[in-house]
This record gives sequence, structure tokens and C-alpha cells, in this order.
Amino acid sequence: MYYYYDYSWIVLLPAILFTFITQARINSAYRNYSNVRISTGISGYEAARRMMDANGLTDVSVNVLNGANSLVNFYDPKTKSLNLSREVYGSNSVASVCIACHEVGHAIQDATHYAPLAFRNGIVPAVNLTQMASWPLIFFGLIVSTMSPYGSLLFLIGVGCFLFVILFHLVTLPVEFNASNRALEQMRVLGMVNEDDYVGSRAVLRAAAMTYVAALATAVASLLRVLLIAGRRS
Repeated sequence: MYYYYDYSWIVLLPAILFTFITQARINSAYRNYSNVRISTGISGYEAARRMMDANGLTDVSVNVLNGANSLVNFYDPKTKSLNLSREVYGSNSVASVCIACHEVGHAIQDATHYAPLAFRNGIVPAVNLTQMASWPLIFFGLIVSTMSPYGSLLFLIGVGCFLFVILFHLVTLPVEFNASNRALEQMRVLGMVNEDDYVGSRAVLRAAAMTYVAALATAVASLLRVLLIAGRRS
């Protein structure tokens, strides 16, 4: 009797392991430095406000996200608002201050028309659409391709949609790394941190940035697996 084994999933293993490692690193870094009080004693809100005011962003408001995960923080370019979890907003830990300043980094990018951010924000609507459509098109195309040439066309359209998603993950990298670099520089220039605070802040932000690398790696590995499956069926 012949048994068919799908070994294509093996290409996902490195990306999955990398994702687990990066997630563990960010959780560990945040847990460690959320228990370390920053030397200047300022809260995440105070640090964010100081950094924004120093860069002329006095019109950017700061909102508290009640009930949100402490790692869910973001800058909204549509409303020109900084949105911080309650823990990051009110805590004077190293982790809270550097995370708040990282989000201010995005606000500065928006104010200075940082090209990668503008490009990423511009393709968000298309990415939302292609992300929803890509996998149904890929899977349906694979099934129908054995019966109709239109299946191959649907498959290729699905792959094209997913490539657009990968592009989004790719352009996210310079956006996130740049925001972290801006935050670290400003924290030092504005006297918010001492050397130990700076080292801890860099550890938290670098660990957080690697989660975006992991997301890109997983997306690429998923596409490679699909292409391997398609190649074996052809």
C-alpha cells in the first residue's frame, strides 16, 4: 500500500521555532524591565509627553487603553493620537518608558513624512483585502487546478495577494527599527535615562523588533510551503 507523506511542513519549522524564541525574549525582557524603576522616576505618559513636546508634537493627544494587554500600544496617524495600555501609561518602569517613547517614534515619523511609514500606511487597505483573499484563492486554486486551467490562475492570483502581504511585513521592519532608534536617541538626549536604563530599554525594544522579523520569516516560509505543494501536484 502506498502512503503519501507531506514533508513540505518542514520548511515552516525554523520560522515557528524563531517565532517562539522571539516571543519568549520579548516576554522575558518586558517582565524583567517592567520591575525595574527608571532612574528619573517618570511614567510612560510623562516620557511620551516630554518627547512629543520636544519635537513639536504638542497637538498629539495621549489616550489610555483600558483593559488592553500591556504590550498593545500604538500611534494612530488618522486621529494623531498616542494610545497606551494603562500599565505603560502610568508605570515608571524602564519597560513602560521605552515602549511609550517607541510609539512617539512613530508619531515623529508621521510628522516628518518618513517614507516607509507613509508607504506602509498607504497599502494597509489593500493588504487587509489581499490577506483575506489570498489563502482561499490558493487552496481553492490548488483543488480546482486538477480539473480546470482556471484553478492555476486562481492559485497564481492567491500567491500574488500573499506576496503583497509579505511586502507589508518587509516594509514594517525599517518602520519599527527606526522608531526604536528614535526613541533610544531621544531618551538619552532629553535626559530621561542613565546608562543602565538605556541598556534595559535597548534590550526591550530590540526584543520587540525581532517579533516583526519573525512575522516576515513565517510569512515567507508559509509561501514556500505552498509553492512546494503546488510543485508536487503539477
